[in-house]
Amino acid sequence: MFTIYVLFSPSFNKIYIGYTSDIANRIISHNELATKGYTIKYRPWVIAYTEEYATKTEALKRENYLKSTQGRKFAWEIICKKFDNSDG
Repeated sequence: MFTIYVLFSPSFNKIYIGYTSDIANRIISHNELATKGYTIKYRPWVIAYTEEYATKTEALKRENYLKSTQGRKFAWEIICKKFDNSDG
């Protein structure tokens, strides 16, 4: 099983979109273990949204969509509703 996820940094009003086969370990990595990359600058992250897929191919296809302009708009709409955030 593969999970696509949208992380939200309430402190910095940023989002991150990715996929993984282990969401629990991945969020720990983003918040604690990573020593370089985009996500270390905007900690802490919370999981705003997830979807599960049976194959990596399906998950990557959805991840690519969510990283598009239209997909990011969808992600921000979810975040604004879930976190009462109107700045997205």
